[in-house]
Amino acid sequence: MRIIFKFCILFFTVISCAVPKEKINGLSFVASPEVINDSHVKPVIDVGANYTAIMPFGFMRSLTHSEIIHNTNKQWFGETRAGAKQYIETLKKSNIKIMIKPQIWVWHGEFTGHIEMLNEADWQNFENSYSSFILEYAALANETNAELFCIGTELESFVNQRPEYWHQLIIEIRKIYKGQLTYAANWDEFKRTPFWSQLDYIGVDAYFPVSDKRTPTVQECVAGWQKHKALIKSVSEAHGKPVLFTEYGYRSMDFTGKAPWNSDHTNTSLNLEGQVNATQALYEAFWNEDWFAGGFVWKWFHNYEQSGGEKDNQFTPQNKPVEMVIKSFYKSE
Repeated sequence: MRIIFKFCILFFTVISCAVPKEKINGLSFVASPEVINDSHVKPVIDVGANYTAIMPFGFMRSLTHSEIIHNTNKQWFGETRAGAKQYIETLKKSNIKIMIKPQIWVWHGEFTGHIEMLNEADWQNFENSYSSFILEYAALANETNAELFCIGTELESFVNQRPEYWHQLIIEIRKIYKGQLTYAANWDEFKRTPFWSQLDYIGVDAYFPVSDKRTPTVQECVAGWQKHKALIKSVSEAHGKPVLFTEYGYRSMDFTGKAPWNSDHTNTSLNLEGQVNATQALYEAFWNEDWFAGGFVWKWFHNYEQSGGEKDNQFTPQNKPVEMVIKSFYKSE
């Protein structure tokens, strides 16, 4: 009898270890001017998402300006603290988990990875401003019991120039917020990020080039992932941390896998098949890996009926064939 009991314990231990941890099947929920309600949450549930990224914004006049303007009455409701809180509370009522991901918008849409101050005094001012911005939302994350908090998005020059600031910032965040932390490194930045050991997830905005073809096949994209995947896995192993795609997605345009970060609105090509194939390949390449935590589709608008559609060549999967691909993977988890 004792032998049978021990066998049962061993059997159920093996089974429980073999069951994969629930993936983060997330959507990047775009801030809007409006309050949201249950009707805006239903499409999130219908696609099978279990997480949303809520993205309040701060604004900078230029890449060298040392002040971040945030939480003002001149911003859209969803970009503010009150708006983020309302979104979170509404989504959580439907058991949708939350990552708060504060982001910076630089005037004219310049790349945040190039933010760099001109002198030490400006750096000090900018650090103070960034701390004010990020700690405000760390406090909101704790107040709302958000499961995840992202401490920054695509800020490589800032990180490289001021690493000690970032190490101390993480300490200050953990004094305020008791949940899990990540940082959203750009796809070509994550291998140099110096503070992964202090965080819970290695966060990557996963716009890796995977194919030069106008309409890449699933197989071509899977093949294109292999060198990137090996590097991503090696960084995960080096730090003993799971990888989270803090953003991922493809535009429904020609050559979508060539430069997936491309948001140039002058490109008017339309290619729904390329978007489908590239997205399918990403799931096939990563979603069954035990070191991979999941990710957040870029991007999802609250007004579902008016968003996306088969004549839209931007990132959103809403009302496009690729939405069914996402649903099939998210619902199967």
